[in-house]
This record gives sequence, C-alpha cells and structure tokens, in this order.
Amino acid sequence: MAIYLDHFMVPSRNKVAAAKLLADILGVSWAETGVGPFCPVYINDGLTLDFDETSEPFPIHHYCFRAAPDEFNIILKRLKAAGIKYRSSPHGAVDMQINTAHGGSIVYWSEPDGHIWELLTVSYARATQP
Repeated sequence: MAIYLDHFMVPSRNKVAAAKLLADILGVSWAETGVGPFCPVYINDGLTLDFDETSEPFPIHHYCFRAAPDEFNIILKRLKAAGIKYRSSPHGAVDMQINTAHGGSIVYWSEPDGHIWELLTVSYARATQP
C-alpha cells in the first residue's frame, strides 16, 4: 500500500480568516467548520489542511505546494490581486520576484500568522530522490 499524507493541522490566531485567505489564493474549497474544532481547506482529493485556532505560542511552519505552470501563473495573479507581498526566497526580503534557480518557478509569501507558504512548478526536493 502506498502511504499518503491525508491532513495536517495549521495553527492560527483566526482559523476562519487564515483558511479563507489560503483557499482564495489557491482557488480551492474550504469550510468554516469541519470535523472537530478545525476549519478545513481542501487542497486536493487527498490532502486537507485543518486550521486550528489557539492563543498559545506556536512554531512557524513552512508549507510548499507544487502546481503546473499554468496554475502557478493563476495563483500568482491572485497573490498580486490580493496585494500580498511575495519573494523569491523563504526568508529573504520581499522582492516581488520569481525564483527560477531550480528549473521551474518558485514564490514564497507569509500569511498573517507568520507561516511561510511556497508555490513551485518543479520539485527540487525530489531532484535527488533515489
């Protein structure tokens, strides 16, 4: 049997606002309520991000999405239309540039809770896979 990541919890200060923002940018569906206390964002048929609200400190996470070039361009237009600043490196300054160093296109942006979102067209993480 193959193993798949089914869902992942995303800590947030305002789960509804955070879930809606990501869903709007990616062009995917979401719901204000789901199973348990979560606000789910349905990334694809096999992955859900469950936004959870907390007032406790939480670590900043990095989430990366891979999309086809045409979908990448659509999502980039949504980022621009929403006025969301993006950058070409995970921790660099906002430069409104697309990184093309790994044979595809990559952009990063941070959301209000500080999490770093990455969108790419070619997986550099799998370039060295055996």
